[in-house]
Amino acid sequence: MVVSAQNAVDSTDMYFQHLKLSEVVVTGLTGDSRLKDMPAPVSIVSEADLRAVPATNIIDAISRQPGVSQITTGGAISKPVIRGLGYNRVAVISDGIRQEGQQWGDEHGIEVDAQSVGSVEIQKGPSSLMYGSDAMAGVIILHPHRILPLGQMKAGVSTGFQTNNGLFDYTVNFAGNKQGIVWDGRWSHRLAHAYQNHRDGYVPGSQFQEHAASGLVGLNRHWGHTHLKFSYFHQLPSLVEGDRDETTGRLVPHSSNVKTYGKTLPFQRINHYKAVLDNAFNLGEGTLKVLLGYQLNNRKEYEESASQAGLHFRLHTFTYDAKYQLETASEWKLAAGVQGMFQRSLNLGEEYLIPAYRLFDIGGFATASRRFGGWVVTGGLRLDNRSLSSESLLEDSEERFHDFRRNMTGLSGSIGAVWNVSEKINLRANISHGFRAPNMSELGSNGEHEGTGRYEIGNHQLSPEHSWQADLGFDLSTSFVSAQLSLFANRISNYIFLHRTAEVVQPGTPTFRYTSGTARLLGFEAMVDLHPIHHLHFENTFSFVDARQLNQPLETRYLPFTPAPRWTSELKYELTHEGARPFNNAYVALSLECYLRQDHYHMALGTETATPSYTLFNLTAGTDICLRHRKLCTIHLALNNIFDRSYQNHLSRLKYIGINPLTGERGICDMGRNFTVRLIVPIL
Repeated sequence: MVVSAQNAVDSTDMYFQHLKLSEVVVTGLTGDSRLKDMPAPVSIVSEADLRAVPATNIIDAISRQPGVSQITTGGAISKPVIRGLGYNRVAVISDGIRQEGQQWGDEHGIEVDAQSVGSVEIQKGPSSLMYGSDAMAGVIILHPHRILPLGQMKAGVSTGFQTNNGLFDYTVNFAGNKQGIVWDGRWSHRLAHAYQNHRDGYVPGSQFQEHAASGLVGLNRHWGHTHLKFSYFHQLPSLVEGDRDETTGRLVPHSSNVKTYGKTLPFQRINHYKAVLDNAFNLGEGTLKVLLGYQLNNRKEYEESASQAGLHFRLHTFTYDAKYQLETASEWKLAAGVQGMFQRSLNLGEEYLIPAYRLFDIGGFATASRRFGGWVVTGGLRLDNRSLSSESLLEDSEERFHDFRRNMTGLSGSIGAVWNVSEKINLRANISHGFRAPNMSELGSNGEHEGTGRYEIGNHQLSPEHSWQADLGFDLSTSFVSAQLSLFANRISNYIFLHRTAEVVQPGTPTFRYTSGTARLLGFEAMVDLHPIHHLHFENTFSFVDARQLNQPLETRYLPFTPAPRWTSELKYELTHEGARPFNNAYVALSLECYLRQDHYHMALGTETATPSYTLFNLTAGTDICLRHRKLCTIHLALNNIFDRSYQNHLSRLKYIGINPLTGERGICDMGRNFTVRLIVPIL
């Protein structure tokens, strides 16, 4: 039995999943590969896990995976972080192409409907070889729901509710495959009012709304397939300002509109449109895959007026990807191709932060993999070139931006091996070299960014980042215990980051400049799952990263936004398994998330502060309800933060918004106790 990343095991029976782990198929350098043969660490989040985890967006749903974190701005906006690296160092792949939506901004999230994602594949470590610049930390691949087998049709509805922020969502879909003509359509809606916690009460400005539609039509034949995919995503998140009443210390407004689902100033209005033509042709012993994509990201940010946008970005992105994959009779797997994109970004608002620009990107690569007995060796090379040109801008007869051009070339490579010691034990080793070109924000920004509360200044002279990373891994999988250990060491030259300065450009707004240095990151992820009997599982994971800038004093030694060490533990009891009636795959689980104190932070001029440790306890349960041989529905229940702990995650941007005049406490806490219910009903 082969279980692909797009069709991961649906059963909640963890014993079954561990036994089948070696057969899971993921996206490898040379094409689809078994998970056990990957030299670098990969995590898979199945559709069942995505639906069972309470979350407010797709990045939130995967942020508890080992080595994965999120930079948050309330509940609607999450940015992925892999092993301490985020922003344009993590590539997000959706519908087969790079998701491009001005992701350089602190409060710019990932514009993807969570309900349209069938499973998630997380590749950790430099993936520039496969995806080019912006994949230095790794790649998050959002796989769509799988194409149905020939002759089948499927329809369903799913809905959920969260008590803390009143989050309500639903999605409906209809898919089929008749005589090789395939289709899939989906509509989703999600809205939430302000969330609350024990210390701050309700947090005005944390409400949001989302609408999304997606579709697929295509043809499957013996020669391959051609699919046309299209999607629309609309998000309307308000932003938290942190203003407090001088007498009570409560956030304002704190009474009249905290439970409104409507927008309040300041807010964003984002529309993301995407169309992808996905083709695969069987040629000889191999497959030629060609993907062409177009994305339009229209982002408006309103600060003073709900009718006139301050910042208004419009980004056009054309992407192309052509590669040929060949598997020979001598067990060689080969792949070669060319990828790239063209971008045009426009400024249409009354305020400006980055210049309008054009970008052209092209990269060619070749990879190879071969099995030698119990060894699998994989490697490859890639050459990228990125051309970036900005446009000048005069504002009140003064030059806000002046035009400049940058042409950057980078070489990426990787070599790794997996030793299948036995059916139960694997050893991995990998060395990779990554490349990332600086983005337009880092090179040319010059303006006040209301969404972040700072004045940002770029640096035209920044050089591309280059990284060398070494990975070592150990996997053990038996009937009674599963364990994984992944060690990594990463050195990045010309590491680019924002640092606070003492200069005053805009009175009342702190000034930040982009600079660079030499970074070193060390860390590991460990997992041990004990399942002494079929029904019982006790899983523990630990993630740690130490990220620092070399040759620096204590105040500037540690890199900003480094996640705190994290231990997670879950005790799960499976009440029933596949075939039970009427409650099928029923389970109950008690878990904890323990974040240790983070005192490795960027101290200079109060850029960051230390974060104390905290522990959250959660309770989850779920079951399929079946009648005879038909599944009537699936129910998931969850109670997060059982003891209503007040806490601030080190990567929460709300940690630095406002000061309570009564207590002197800085920032806003994350969400308090939250009960979630999700109902999934198949119609066909």
